[in-house]
Amino acid sequence: MDLTTTYMGLKLKNPLVPSASPLTADLDSIRRLADAGAAAIVLHSLFEEQITHEAAELDHHLTAGTESFAESLSYFPQAQEFRLGPVEYLEHIARAKQAVDIPVIASLNGTTVGGWTEHARLMQQAGADALELNVYYIATSPDLTAQQVEDRYVEVLQAVKAQVTIPVAIKLSPFFSATAAMARRLDRAGADALVLFNRFYQPDIDLDRLEVVPNLVLSTSHEMRLPLRWIAILYGRVGASLAATTGVASGRDVIKLVMAGADVTQVCSVLLRRGIGELSVMLGDMQAWMREHEYESLTQMKGSMSQKSVADPAAFERANYMKTLNSYV
Repeated sequence: MDLTTTYMGLKLKNPLVPSASPLTADLDSIRRLADAGAAAIVLHSLFEEQITHEAAELDHHLTAGTESFAESLSYFPQAQEFRLGPVEYLEHIARAKQAVDIPVIASLNGTTVGGWTEHARLMQQAGADALELNVYYIATSPDLTAQQVEDRYVEVLQAVKAQVTIPVAIKLSPFFSATAAMARRLDRAGADALVLFNRFYQPDIDLDRLEVVPNLVLSTSHEMRLPLRWIAILYGRVGASLAATTGVASGRDVIKLVMAGADVTQVCSVLLRRGIGELSVMLGDMQAWMREHEYESLTQMKGSMSQKSVADPAAFERANYMKTLNSYV
């Protein structure tokens, strides 16, 4: 049975890719993920704030006291001449590449165009096979227009693409007013893959301490329907690879998403909830379903339930709205 797939030019043995999480921040966990059947891994994210903070610290120490002696102004190279950024992350990429024989995808998380995007080049030099760009941005200013938000995504993508030759995936927000148009714009701007969707964590209020506090809730299978819908709509309409993330909790979820048009499915919450060994369970469930329904390969099913392939394309649009409401009893 052939479970192979291709994701932004990378040949993978199956579509299961553990996403950025604490599991991929640990070398032993990375080995266990590979042993359990992971086809590739996305490392935990390096954040724009980490890089810019380290740059600011270095600049502070290099310039401290320079007002006292004129010669000291040129004694050290200027801060911008250094390859700034957390060295540990680059070392983690190199160690992960040595530890496993599957593709290692680095993750860079930021929201603005700036010097931090140059760190993408260092990730490539450290051995990353690809890069996932996570623009984790919530537009809270009423003065910021939708066009400006979209432009920011494109500008950050282009800044990163200018630094590397390895494939670059970009993780999308589910909150665009015209998701299909935005996906096509990013595709045309050079995205090698679109990851649908970023899961924005919502804050809570602690009524005892009267504080706004973080509230992390692991995803469940019902959340998979949002990426499923949009992957089904985008399949065949963009040239970029399509990755599904959020709510991928079983082998059946993976099959649904591949049928919608996904090249890979990113897995996280189910592994944190049930353990790394769940990857093997998911692969076994996929193979059992495929045998039962006489599928010999993922290629045979990919996109078979996308909007352009199903008998009722309106099922993914408003025309199915009343039917859905009336189906609840």
